[in-house]
Amino acid sequence: MEIGAHVSTAGGISNAVARGQEIGCEAIQIFGSSPDAWAFKPVPGGQIELFKKGLADAGIGPVFLHAIYLINLGTPNPETLQKGIESLINYMRLAADIGATGVVVHPGSHGGRGYEAVLPQAVDAIKTILDASPDGPCLAVENMAGMGQHIGAKFDELGGILDAVDSPRLKICLDTQHSFAAGYDLTNPEGIQYMLDELDAGPGSANVAAVHANDSKRVCGSGVDRHDNIGDGFIGEEGFAAIMANPAFADVPFLLEVPGFEGKGPDQQNIDILKGIRRQVGLSE
Repeated sequence: MEIGAHVSTAGGISNAVARGQEIGCEAIQIFGSSPDAWAFKPVPGGQIELFKKGLADAGIGPVFLHAIYLINLGTPNPETLQKGIESLINYMRLAADIGATGVVVHPGSHGGRGYEAVLPQAVDAIKTILDASPDGPCLAVENMAGMGQHIGAKFDELGGILDAVDSPRLKICLDTQHSFAAGYDLTNPEGIQYMLDELDAGPGSANVAAVHANDSKRVCGSGVDRHDNIGDGFIGEEGFAAIMANPAFADVPFLLEVPGFEGKGPDQQNIDILKGIRRQVGLSE
């Protein structure tokens, strides 16, 4: 169970390694471009080599890319859908170039049409992406908080997507805050086991490629996507101890996407809290 965080690539992708080292990351997640824009600029080969060498020297890994936020696999707009497909293909190619394990993507919204109505479109889009992507990296669809008309707030919806795509390269990313907001009580072992039972009945816990480790500013079942620092939110350190103690997560990287105790994003204090919990539950460093 590697513990890491989303870190900035400002000034060049290779700079992310030092930023990860500075806060004690064992694994990192990065953006490959601005998360709020369609534009994608290929990363220079020199930056890629520096990034890979930095990772090797630091002993950091795995690495994940997080897709841009504009992607919506359920959109009724064909142009927006095509832009999303092209963006994910670019990210999958970059993931292969930098040796990343995979690309995490938010599935988007059905816009009121309903999950069943947009499922064929989402499945076809994912098949197109995987067919056009190099071998190696996985595409990990993230569970959502349930706000508005999200696709994938419940695990049976993600399971339907994985079943229909039927590819070993399609995985899921489990976000603890999103799960909690969607109504899964992660504050105790019983609630976590209930979530895992639903997960296994849907996409399967073996298909979890990464965990986004985030506490929650809102109560269980709120449907609101608001991350908090570990121990400051409604899941709490006891909840994270119960999550990390469950064997289903023993070999899965935990990646922080928290505001930070100084409001500057994931920091060493959050990393150290998770590492302390990992020791507490008897997992090795």
